[in-house]
Amino acid sequence: MLNNLILRFRRIFVNVGALPFLLTLLIIFFATQNPRFLSETNILNISQQGIYLVLISLGQMMVLVSGGFDLSVGANVALTSIGSATIMATVFQASPDQATLAILAGFGAAVVIGIGCGMANGFGVSYLKVNPFIVTLATASVFQGLTLLISQGQEVSGLPKLFVHQIGSGFVLGIPISVALSAPVIVILYLVMAWSRYGRYVYAIGSNPNAALVAGVRIPMNLFATYVICGLVTAYSSFLLTARVSAGEPLLGAEFPLQSITAAIIGGCSLRGGQGGVGGAVVGAIFVTVLANGMDLMRLGSNHQMIILGFVLVLAVLIDRERAKLGFVSMSAKVRELSAARGRRQANTGAQTSEVQ
Repeated sequence: MLNNLILRFRRIFVNVGALPFLLTLLIIFFATQNPRFLSETNILNISQQGIYLVLISLGQMMVLVSGGFDLSVGANVALTSIGSATIMATVFQASPDQATLAILAGFGAAVVIGIGCGMANGFGVSYLKVNPFIVTLATASVFQGLTLLISQGQEVSGLPKLFVHQIGSGFVLGIPISVALSAPVIVILYLVMAWSRYGRYVYAIGSNPNAALVAGVRIPMNLFATYVICGLVTAYSSFLLTARVSAGEPLLGAEFPLQSITAAIIGGCSLRGGQGGVGGAVVGAIFVTVLANGMDLMRLGSNHQMIILGFVLVLAVLIDRERAKLGFVSMSAKVRELSAARGRRQANTGAQTSEVQ
């Protein structure tokens, strides 16, 4: 009985990871520490806090699946926030009665900046063949420098009230507008990764680049597209976050590289590439957000939270390694079982042939 339970737990752990168990324990712990944790107000607060990380973690997930990672997402958030807010404030100041036009102009700027950031990373990784760590670390420095040059270290205010009050803090049918605007993006990314040819190519590149190349996959082009999508999704998250903070912030998003990588890995992605999915990344981002929210309710400062999040990242990597080992052991056992079954069939066939002769 006990052995069956252990085998079943190992099978579940290999298939879905430890995240569902950890998230359940985390919710139970914080609920017992503070009764406000499960209140409706706090749940809505978690959804508003977490949706920005969810989007960035999805972009990070795609890059991790392809075998790389993106350390520039935080700098992308800051650059997009300042760039889109600057354009939006300029248009709104010129035409105060055209708030919608100003928002659309800011959104267009965010799209252009996101695509530009993604193209810079994608070109360095896919065509120049430079290690993703070096490329994204360098572009993070470039993006942050551009942000400070444009803003001179000052926040950009004077944004339309429609943008700040509705997109940033508004609700539709009891759901935060930021969540409603993010839901279609999540669905599209799920369809892309789970059902499209491009999604299969990304998994193939991350699992075995040589085999993917032999199979005819155009690796540079698909890697380039992956980083562009990551940059675009990150910029979209920054646009929504700018509405939430009601101004363009030059230091916005510094925590996102660590948080997004942690969320993606604890959600099932592997640093070796070829593993991960949209659902796991979303739940991983929820886990990180719940952890931060619970620590806020326990009145732990940001410094303590950074320390704990660092330990969570190490724990996620260790869990990923153990999961890979168990998966390999399970696969080896299946191979041995199939080999043994084939041997028995061959032996039975040989015995039947001898009887006929």
